[in-house]
Amino acid sequence: MKIGFCMFLWTTNVTGKHSRLLKDIKATGYDGVEIPIFEGTPDDYKRLGEMLDRIGLERTAVTAMGDPGMNLISPDAATRRKGVAYMKWAIDCAAALGANRLSGPVHSTLGAFTGVGPTAAEKKRSVGSQRAIGDHAGNRGVTIGLEALNRFECYLLNTMADLSAHVDEIDRPHIKAMYDTFHANIEEADPIGAYTKHVNNICHIHISENDRGVPGRGNIPWRKTFAAIRESGYDDWLTIEAFGRGLKDLAAATKVWRDFAESPEAVYREGLVHIRQHWKKAAKSR
Repeated sequence: MKIGFCMFLWTTNVTGKHSRLLKDIKATGYDGVEIPIFEGTPDDYKRLGEMLDRIGLERTAVTAMGDPGMNLISPDAATRRKGVAYMKWAIDCAAALGANRLSGPVHSTLGAFTGVGPTAAEKKRSVGSQRAIGDHAGNRGVTIGLEALNRFECYLLNTMADLSAHVDEIDRPHIKAMYDTFHANIEEADPIGAYTKHVNNICHIHISENDRGVPGRGNIPWRKTFAAIRESGYDDWLTIEAFGRGLKDLAAATKVWRDFAESPEAVYREGLVHIRQHWKKAAKSR
């Protein structure tokens, strides 16, 4: 098991100016960080990867698609092609970074709604888009972790059951699912069962409190969650995802209107202790 921290708490564009912060994250005890990919070139991410190597941090990557002009489930073929092109670019950047995992709600446009639920035609178009993306991802050695989001942020895939079934239909080895404790807490009648029933398709896990603040300070059933993860045999990334008000656009997208912690340091320092303690307890309970 490896513990990571998503850089969304500070930025959507990690650069050399974040080196002091990254060194402190390493010194705190993290194995790696999750790097947002929204701008730049593969060469930029290659240089960032080299800096992370010097610091001693492994990495995963995350992105999202907020532009309706590249919606992967649009009825317009040209729009879907733009979305596929964006994802191929993001995959190339992730590969250059040295990340073998690129996760996020990269199945449809974040925050875009039709007023009704997903249609069969949209699901079919999604399968086609994801197969093209999955083929490119396989060629670059990157696995995509599609994320089920709560109903207030997207409508295509809200539950792990829907997401896992969709991954099965896509049928590409480099298109998988990710599990996020925040979204599961909203959408799942049984958040633990949502994980255990679909763990065969899960390639990445976000540890996120119900208010998106400090893990352990809210009402996520952490003891049962970590016990289920450890019992399943999952032995990969547990990455903390938290949000703050520091980035105006990101705060608006994630509906963050207040601070959830006294400082960012409290989030990543206390969060690391939280994961380690629960992971240890989960081993004793087996």
